[in-house]
Amino acid sequence: MRVGPEFECIPIEKDEGTSAILGHAGFIKTVEDLYEAMSCSVPGVKFGIAFAEASGPCLVRSEGNDEGLRTQAERSILKIGAGHTFLILFTGAYPINVITNVRHVSEVAAVYCATSNPVQAIVANIENGRSVIGIIDGLSSRAIESKSDKQYRSRLLRDLGYKK
Repeated sequence: MRVGPEFECIPIEKDEGTSAILGHAGFIKTVEDLYEAMSCSVPGVKFGIAFAEASGPCLVRSEGNDEGLRTQAERSILKIGAGHTFLILFTGAYPINVITNVRHVSEVAAVYCATSNPVQAIVANIENGRSVIGIIDGLSSRAIESKSDKQYRSRLLRDLGYKK
């Protein structure tokens, strides 16, 4: 007999250059609404969405305009196995370009991350279910930003067009 939850770190499988949004939402139309949010965010964005149902048949529902990204999202969300969790994998846009539309989907309750980094979901397992309790996004910090680091960051933001 298990006394408390068991914890597991599950890597989200994605190719280099692919971004991920992991979140929690709840309603059968979630995948369709997330599809609309993504397709209206950035022209030409390629994406795959997977959503884990938490009741009824408890299926992984999926949509997308890129079969490879949709399949990767399905595999990862099935491994995570937490009800009402969604995963969007995408290319052709930065997370900052799509996150507002994703957050405005009425059934989205939480966004755990929106990142291009390697990411792992920290999952708690109990007898009859699983829950994402956090994420590990990228690597640990190693030092304090220097003056030259600040100049590089400032230059990069301008080169990318996010600052004037």
